[in-house]
Amino acid sequence: MTEIRHIVFDIGKVLLHYDPSLPFNRLIPDAAERQWFFDNVCTSDWNIEQDRGRTWEEAESLLLDRHPDHAENIRNFRLYWHEMVPHAYDDSVALMEGLIDKGRDVTMLTNFASDTFREAQERFPFLKLPRGVTVSGDIKLIKPDRAIYDHHIQSFDLEPAATLFIDDSPKNVEGAREAGWQAVLFTDAATLKRDLTERGIAA
Repeated sequence: MTEIRHIVFDIGKVLLHYDPSLPFNRLIPDAAERQWFFDNVCTSDWNIEQDRGRTWEEAESLLLDRHPDHAENIRNFRLYWHEMVPHAYDDSVALMEGLIDKGRDVTMLTNFASDTFREAQERFPFLKLPRGVTVSGDIKLIKPDRAIYDHHIQSFDLEPAATLFIDDSPKNVEGAREAGWQAVLFTDAATLKRDLTERGIAA
């Protein structure tokens, strides 16, 4: 196995908590009605297209045409986005900061809408500490598409075999491996620390 010289972090559910139901627990108190809304209106498939670069204006317009009776909550998805990301995972952030402090080459690769990522950077300044970041919404590619991994490698002059990717999604981890990277599935900071140690990386 090639020695790891580059470490790439995902962000959502690795460094930041993300749960779109948080504001909607208040906005749509009935659990069945709330689940219907997520299954039929503001769905995961709809939301991922903002990560691929679709603007919120376009996204909202699409749903307003289809579901005019849900106009307020369609707009509330972006309006209350900040409540969906209430805090960082301090133990994971500490690991990343420690790697940077030790001189490790750390970058980030994330499925994130362009505008909400910039908002997150202002709220969570540690997102500005790594050498750089590939944001899916900026380049209109999303994980696990092979092209986004290749784009990250080229942008930051990395060697795939010497790159370790950390992500909470099995399909994104597999996508990285298919692109020639090493990769680990994130479950929690303690497990990540063990994964790094096993690969000769002091964290």
